[in-house]
Amino acid sequence: MSKEVRQSVAQSTAGTGCYLVGRHTHSLDPKKRFTIPSEWREMLGNPKYVFVVPDRTERCLNIIPQEEMETRLAVLRQKALFDPQMAKVLRIIGANSEQLPLDVAGRIRVSDKLLRFANLKTTVAMVGAVRKIELWAPEALPPDEDIDQASVGDAMALAGF
Repeated sequence: MSKEVRQSVAQSTAGTGCYLVGRHTHSLDPKKRFTIPSEWREMLGNPKYVFVVPDRTERCLNIIPQEEMETRLAVLRQKALFDPQMAKVLRIIGANSEQLPLDVAGRIRVSDKLLRFANLKTTVAMVGAVRKIELWAPEALPPDEDIDQASVGDAMALAGF
């Protein structure tokens, strides 16, 4: 993709959501960091940081873009500050999430606790899930070169395509 096209994509998605698609596999470096692909960083507006949270139903992690997370947190800020149920929700989310800065090379270092949760040991499969990036142990996914047409068909039907 040319630089002009990437800039156009980044400009068109900034403020309206991100459309993260595709799959990339990266090794963890000796410091257990991995690089978020440059085209995805551009689509995210080259953020200073991202949020990483465990998935609700799968043994994977989610990278939530800064703008997406801030929108969701703004809704939570509308709730009563000392509401016991909301305090518990925020405590659980806060204790199990990370706000991670990207270094100049676009790398992040996810905590050992979250890496263990998703069984990420040496390699990370990053899957674009339209508005977020999922982080998987590669062995938990079908090979990248395979397309499961039945799953694609089911997903498209549920999405109303």
